Amino acid sequence: MAERTYLRDRAAAVLPIGVGSSQDEAVSYLQRRVDEALAGDPEVRARYVALRDRVRERLLQEIEPDKLFRPHDRNLMLEMHERIAAILERDELDLPVSARRAYCVLLVQDLVGFGPVQPLIDDPEVTEILINRYDDVWVERNGRLERVPHIRFDSDQQVRELAERIALPLRRRIDELNPILDARLPDGSRVCATLHPPALDGTVIAIRKFSRQMLGLDGLKAAGTLSDESIRFLRRCVRARCSILVVGGTSSGKTTILNALSSFIPSDERVITIEDAAELQLQQPHVVRYETRQGNAEGRGEISIRDLVRTALRLRPDRIVVGEVRGREALDMIQANNTGHDGGFSTLHANSARDALNRLEAMVLQEGHGIPIMALRQQIASAFDLIISCVRLRDGRRRIAEIVEIDGLEQDSYRLRTLWQYDAQTDQLLPTGEPPQRLTRRWLWHQEEG
Repeated sequence: MAERTYLRDRAAAVLPIGVGSSQDEAVSYLQRRVDEALAGDPEVRARYVALRDRVRERLLQEIEPDKLFRPHDRNLMLEMHERIAAILERDELDLPVSARRAYCVLLVQDLVGFGPVQPLIDDPEVTEILINRYDDVWVERNGRLERVPHIRFDSDQQVRELAERIALPLRRRIDELNPILDARLPDGSRVCATLHPPALDGTVIAIRKFSRQMLGLDGLKAAGTLSDESIRFLRRCVRARCSILVVGGTSSGKTTILNALSSFIPSDERVITIEDAAELQLQQPHVVRYETRQGNAEGRGEISIRDLVRTALRLRPDRIVVGEVRGREALDMIQANNTGHDGGFSTLHANSARDALNRLEAMVLQEGHGIPIMALRQQIASAFDLIISCVRLRDGRRRIAEIVEIDGLEQDSYRLRTLWQYDAQTDQLLPTGEPPQRLTRRWLWHQEEG
């Protein structure tokens, strides 16, 4: 029953409204095709691949190549459905009507959409799709990875064609000279693809779907990530213009926390966001959004986070929000926070608050700026007031592991004060009872009420 529901949804995702019983016919055919594919019938697969190649050639005679991958353009998907249906009706007269309609569903997916993984793209519960090999597809649901055995590509060549079709409308290249693609789709989803030989087992594609319904404060509270008390604490910190660094591993919830923090920013402040791929969904009325751009095949035209941070400083920002600090821009962010641009947020990949500070040091030192280590530590300690460390537990739950205050230096090291800590027994973020020092001074300066 679940398989038939999946197939019905797969057909409905690409069939236009008002096609009568063709959805049922498509489901029946898709069911047979899945059964035959699982049985490993090479003849069935070969017939379909040959048909797909013929239809692709005819489409390319009628349309521009970059129209062959716009799965988020509903109107174009319907137009391609009509074009493919017309080609099949004109050129594939030996096919029964029901088979032509069913083939049309598959061809729209394979030529215009994401191919066999299109149902996973359409599934709102799937947050990430991982194609490790043409016959090895995994997804992330509710923070946990699971294999999808009933979905597979016909060959590595089909996976590679998908990567090439993703790159084409984005004016990007993925080939032997440029075997790695890191891009953002028009809907905000992130795609990273790697060809063979760097990917030893064949083309690898990872798609992180863009969530249009980012968890807000109510969602984080319902999920157990934040409590009423911790929300009041963070609100005071943001209103007092504390500079906050959100750290954690991959998919630990850093961007979600950043979005939640941004909801505390007063509506009369000018906010500039800088990201590699636009994921933040700020609700303030005065927001300027920046996104980086990679260089072309010759390496020209790149616009880095560092370039955008420097530009933002000239645009009268009240707050600068950097989606992720990962390289040369680290020093610019530190200096901006120390020269009157406080109250900004940034994220950083690190396992803990102390690891995050050490990584900031390494980023600056790797660039060879010649700054003495103690002078650098003084600047870092002065630049950030608070570090929020996020973690993803083994069962997929995302939690805040600790909230740490940076209160200057102590001898040769940072003086860190853990104010909140995750308690595994109660599954709650609890105050440690340690009184804040630096934050209290900021609260007094801004005369914030609780």
